[in-house]
Amino acid sequence: MQSKNSSVKKPYQEYFSKEHDMLRQAMRDFVKKEILPNIEEWEEAGEFPRELYKKVGDLGFLGVTFPEELGGASGDIFDSIVVNEELMRSGSGGLAAGLGSLGIALPPIIYKGTQEQKEKFVKPVLAGDRIAALGITEPGGGSDVANIKTTAVRDGDHYIVNGSKTFITSGIRADQLTCAVRTGGEGAHGISFLVIESDTPGYSVGSKLKKTGWWASDTAEIFLDNCRVPAENMIGEENMGFYTIMENFQMERLQLCVMANITAQMALEEAMKYAKKREAFGKQLTGFQVIRHKLVDMATQVEVSREFTYRIAAKINAGTNQVKEISMAKNFACDVSDKVTYEAVQIFGGYGYMRGYLVERLYRDNRILSIGGGTTEIMKEIISKLI
Repeated sequence: MQSKNSSVKKPYQEYFSKEHDMLRQAMRDFVKKEILPNIEEWEEAGEFPRELYKKVGDLGFLGVTFPEELGGASGDIFDSIVVNEELMRSGSGGLAAGLGSLGIALPPIIYKGTQEQKEKFVKPVLAGDRIAALGITEPGGGSDVANIKTTAVRDGDHYIVNGSKTFITSGIRADQLTCAVRTGGEGAHGISFLVIESDTPGYSVGSKLKKTGWWASDTAEIFLDNCRVPAENMIGEENMGFYTIMENFQMERLQLCVMANITAQMALEEAMKYAKKREAFGKQLTGFQVIRHKLVDMATQVEVSREFTYRIAAKINAGTNQVKEISMAKNFACDVSDKVTYEAVQIFGGYGYMRGYLVERLYRDNRILSIGGGTTEIMKEIISKLI
């Protein structure tokens, strides 16, 4: 017999509490009021106003999972999922990625940094006063993290940094870069993390990179030419940065799963609405079995992928290592999103290829998801070593 103090929750309910639901409603209201009326303009402009960081920061949305003493709310993983999902509901993966760049730039400082570093490099970002970016990818190699070429040579109480980074989300406007550098020999054991401020002499940003999708996020190549960076900006121990990168990837990949699932969900919803109102050969598209079955397959794939992602998130939230599983989930979610966005455009026909239709943007934005945070092929290599 079950004790009075124990409770059985429905599988879906175990993920999101009433507090999560309240956060979701607040986030949804904000997106509806502040973002949706402007998103088309921001997409075409290739960026959203910097002031939006401050608005989101003032409401506490930037720091939902970060410590309260630094200006956050000390929430759990599902708080961050809620915020990500609702930002994605703007229909712009670029906006979600831009506002969310702190989610990959700040964790190394949170987990490995000193209190002084947290005060200087975390608090202002959570408040929306500064923009933080992560600098790992280099022109000569994307997923080959252990082969980073940017060097940082100790010179008294400074490091002299030389090299370049590319495909950096929020890189154009970032005030600080959590940057992977080589302080030791070749391979993974010679990598460290330095926070480099954008006003450092020798730090320069190339022209805004033009992308297939994610238009509303500014993406940059950053050049570091004899930048003198204070040694006190070293995050954690010297030559231990590779392990921090690997830890950081787990959460980044989880959020990419979420982005893929919401992208697929929105594409499904748009396809269902269109199929119900569009007529061909004298009847609605939903009157054709081939369309109904296509929608059923899409809905099934989205449901399975979302549940898989949430389950892994719950295990990570409980402190369980999920490196293999999150790699599987990323590949699965991206594969589902690939198929669902493709089929949504197919259902729309020629209109699905036209700018101004949400499915067209979802189709474009989707393509980066199986590349960012580690490609599909890298995920398979990770999984192969763990099964």
